[in-house]
Amino acid sequence: MVDLQGQYQKIKAEIDVAIAEVMESCYFVGGPKVKAFGEHLAKYLQVNEVIPCGNGTDALQIALMALGLKPGDEVITTPFTFVATAEVIALLQLKPVFVDIDPQTFNIDVNKIEAVINPRTKCIIPVHLFGQTVDMEPLMALAEKHHIYIVEDNAQAIGGDYTFSDGRAQRSGTIGHIGCTSFFPSKNLGCFGDGGAIFTNDEKLAAEIRMIANHGSKVKYYHSSIGVNSRLDAIQAAVLNVKLKYLDEYIAARQKAAAYYSEKLKAIEGIQTPFIADNSTHVFHQYTLIVDENRDELMEALKKQGIASAIYYPVPLHLQEAYRGDGYKAGDFPVSEEMSKKVLSLPIHTELDEPTQDFIVQSLINAYSNIEVV
Repeated sequence: MVDLQGQYQKIKAEIDVAIAEVMESCYFVGGPKVKAFGEHLAKYLQVNEVIPCGNGTDALQIALMALGLKPGDEVITTPFTFVATAEVIALLQLKPVFVDIDPQTFNIDVNKIEAVINPRTKCIIPVHLFGQTVDMEPLMALAEKHHIYIVEDNAQAIGGDYTFSDGRAQRSGTIGHIGCTSFFPSKNLGCFGDGGAIFTNDEKLAAEIRMIANHGSKVKYYHSSIGVNSRLDAIQAAVLNVKLKYLDEYIAARQKAAAYYSEKLKAIEGIQTPFIADNSTHVFHQYTLIVDENRDELMEALKKQGIASAIYYPVPLHLQEAYRGDGYKAGDFPVSEEMSKKVLSLPIHTELDEPTQDFIVQSLINAYSNIEVV
């Protein structure tokens, strides 16, 4: 699904020097590399504060902790996402409240959110799934109307832009009160292990986030609140500092590959190529098709040709065993349930070339045609 080896070889000299500098300095936790990365990412995102942390899940948990929510408070999110989004809500004894998705973007359907808002609703976590930003303008208006926090799960869309109706563009993850991201190796901006970051334009929230991520401490050995230990390793920061310089180039390569796929696959009856909204760029963390019939058979046929593919996500969160106690059942979120049976993601990464894509496309076309005949 990704070619991390090929990507590394292109920037190997820079990466190796950056890691060697960490080894020579012996600043393994914190230090100048982490500080520099936070500053560089803040400049790239055009946001005031960036707090690096241990991983994307930690980023979400710390963000919610910083808002001072109480057990039983409700947090609205999507059931069609990686489990971490809902997991941190439940871990903090908050209540996840799911809202179905838009069938075109796979993102939470903003038009369905207000119906589930009540006095216990304190936060909404929009997930910018597969690399495309949620429709943030009406969501922010809704949040302001009901005095609700917005925490953006930007793990899959870093570097994306959202355009407001007045023509103003803003980076995904910087529009809500807090943004969170992951630097898992397969992400568009990925390190060589685990890593994450939290960003905000609110200085007070930033101070709270920093304190929570450091055992609830502002001054060493003095603890003002209950916190966690979540720090980005200096080696990972060094890697990210190098790769951040290439992020726009990486995004352009993914967009080029996605456009090539879509052009070659657009005429196949029964397969829908990814939709791109007018007000959002798409950075294509995943290139996800909707296969109307025989999705699993197609996946198996591709596998026999040595072609990777993946299903993100096979079971919506409301139907996962861990969340059955929340009272949801099959049929509650029909779009999410339908998409879980139809989505199929193809390989997409910075090193994908046209001959490889041609092989994937032709294999898919042949396989799908044969499956339909059967």
